[in-house]
Amino acid sequence: MNNINLPPDVEFHEDIRLFIYRPRGLLSEASVDRAVTFLGDLESRLKEPFNRFSDASAIDRVDLNYQYVIQVSLYRVLTYADRPPVKSAILTTDSTIGHYFQLHAIITQDSPINVRIFRKREDAAKWLRVPIERLAPKSVADSQSNLEETK
Repeated sequence: MNNINLPPDVEFHEDIRLFIYRPRGLLSEASVDRAVTFLGDLESRLKEPFNRFSDASAIDRVDLNYQYVIQVSLYRVLTYADRPPVKSAILTTDSTIGHYFQLHAIITQDSPINVRIFRKREDAAKWLRVPIERLAPKSVADSQSNLEETK
C-alpha cells in the first residue's frame, strides 16, 4: 500500500483493514468524489473486505445537496452489491452535517454496507473493534480542532 498516492484526507491502515476519510473545513463534492474513487479502487484491488471510518468532526461548512448525497449513496450500494458485509462508522457532533450522513445511512440500509453515526470517537472505535488511537487525528492542530467533540 505504500506506493499508492492517497488523497490528502484519506488513510488506509492495512494491518487493521480500515479506510479512513477525514475531510477538513469544507465538505465538497470534489472531496467526496476523490474519497469514493479511491475507496472503489481499493475495493477492486484488495480481495478481503475492510471497514470504513469517516471523521466529520473537522468539517465546518458543507457544499453538498441532498440529490448529490442520494446519487453517491446509490452508487455505493450498486458498486458494493454482492460483496461481504462491512462497517462504516461516521463521527460527527454537528446535527446539520449529520443529516447528510444520516441520509447516506438510510439509503445503504439494506446493503452490505452497515453505516452507523457516532458522536464519540470511543464508541466508533469500539464498534469497529479498533484501538481508539488509530481513529485519532495525526497532528496536534487536528487534535485541537476536535476538542469540541469531547465536550
